[in-house]
Amino acid sequence: MIDPDRHMDLPPKHEDTKEFLYRTYFVLSCFRGGLALMLLIGGASLASAADAVDSMIDRAVAIQVSLAHDKMDGVASNATGILTDATTLGKPGEKIVAGAAALQKAKQIVEAREAFGKLSDALVSYLDAQKRKPGSGVRVAYCPMARKPWLTRDATIQNPYYGSQMLTCGSFRP
Repeated sequence: MIDPDRHMDLPPKHEDTKEFLYRTYFVLSCFRGGLALMLLIGGASLASAADAVDSMIDRAVAIQVSLAHDKMDGVASNATGILTDATTLGKPGEKIVAGAAALQKAKQIVEAREAFGKLSDALVSYLDAQKRKPGSGVRVAYCPMARKPWLTRDATIQNPYYGSQMLTCGSFRP
């Protein structure tokens, strides 16, 4: 880094050099501060994106549990939370937003299951694209009848697409 004070005893004919050194030092200091701020903000947005994804996973698992038990308990509120979290992801989260919006509007369990399939496809695809595992004991399961994945914490298959009709239909993804 240039230290302008080190060059203060320059001959009078080099006064322009002194001015140049002060300006250069000022510009470099501003640049260094701006770069540090960008790194700090960028790191914070990465952390908030990770928190949003963890929140979406938790909410998707809660929806899966309700649908597997043939209930709509908490489906709309969890879909709203997923929609809110997914908007923070920008363009990569657009399909998750669309799936969550459809699930949020579902009034019948059949509609909810169809929308949950779209949401789960989008969420699992997002995780795969980010090369991220769901974590926290969450696994990806797949229903061959619905041809859709879902996220679950259960050690056994509990199919959200067919509920009590075909509760154990599916397998865990390796």
